[in-house]
Amino acid sequence: MKIVFTTHAAVDKFKMLKKHKFDVDKNTIENVIKNPDHEDKESDKPKIIASKQIDPKHVLRVVYKQEGDIITIITFYPAEKGRYY
Repeated sequence: MKIVFTTHAAVDKFKMLKKHKFDVDKNTIENVIKNPDHEDKESDKPKIIASKQIDPKHVLRVVYKQEGDIITIITFYPAEKGRYY
């Protein structure tokens, strides 16, 4: 399985979140996809939204598409725990 990041995800999103004091790296994003606490495959088909708790109050949500053995990370963002699931 190959994981690739869009330009938005690879460059813009990391910078934006770091500016807001939320430091995350590519390994963390890949871990959310490989070991999610929750997956939403219905609300934004064909995209998948994987979520994983990152601290007691927040989850990290990763939006991606899978085509064959290639996963493309579209975006990711922290969210308040309980807001989505």
